[in-house]
Amino acid sequence: MPYTIAAFYRFTPIGDAEALQIELKQKLALLDLCGTLLVAPEGINGTLAGAESAIEAMLEMLRGATGLPREEVKFSESAEKPFKRLKVRLKREIITFHQPDADPSVRVGKHVVAKDWNALIVDPDVLLLDTRNRYETRLGSFEKALDPEIEQFSDFAEFVRQNLDTTRHRKVAMFCTGGIRCEKASSFMLQEGFSEVYHLKGGILKYLEEISAPDSRWQGDCYVFDHRMAVGQGLSTGRYEMCFSCGEAITAADRSEPQFEEGVSCPLCYEKTSQSDKARFRMRHAQFAE
Repeated sequence: MPYTIAAFYRFTPIGDAEALQIELKQKLALLDLCGTLLVAPEGINGTLAGAESAIEAMLEMLRGATGLPREEVKFSESAEKPFKRLKVRLKREIITFHQPDADPSVRVGKHVVAKDWNALIVDPDVLLLDTRNRYETRLGSFEKALDPEIEQFSDFAEFVRQNLDTTRHRKVAMFCTGGIRCEKASSFMLQEGFSEVYHLKGGILKYLEEISAPDSRWQGDCYVFDHRMAVGQGLSTGRYEMCFSCGEAITAADRSEPQFEEGVSCPLCYEKTSQSDKARFRMRHAQFAE
């Protein structure tokens, strides 16, 4: 059967996050779902997959518990099971940022829906800013977007403080995979004194879902956090595989490079591991292959 994949988040105060995590873990297990749901005092964040009826039951459950609107959920499909198992985890933040003053439930940038995004980003006065990590941006981005080249989202705050200026960058438009990182990033930038901050509602996934290829200003593929590795226009599955060693998305061209060895290394991680590391990975891969 095809798997329906639902990606969602909601910033909403949760009085007893631990109790909700325990309750959802028990109830969702009965629906035969896979994927990850994070629960924190600031809200929920998840990507879950299963039969269409199970996904609908899950969304109704989350609507009752957190007020999650169905229209804000991003849907896609996979012919294969996209996650190994179901995980429902209790966290301090539903997206780690380490900036406690950045509170989307108090203040956030202006949401821009997909159909209005192109008109905004062609404005020469707008700084277009990608908030994602380096391993994501290398697969694709919006044309002329500024890549912060960060290793993790918590590095974004320092990038802004060191490289952007409230007097020069008066209008900032930012985007991320599903929208959640921009909620915190836009809240943070408003706190830092940036006057006009916009972000793509529903993220890249919603844009790729709703905007036709001829009208799209997206270039390349969008990294996603499941076995598909990447999706393209219309949320079609991209042509990538995962390096078993480092977890990066790799292409057929990467596999043909001399630095690629199945289960051991790829061109992106070859220089980052020692020969003893590679020997250990080689032994591990041989055990998996038995």
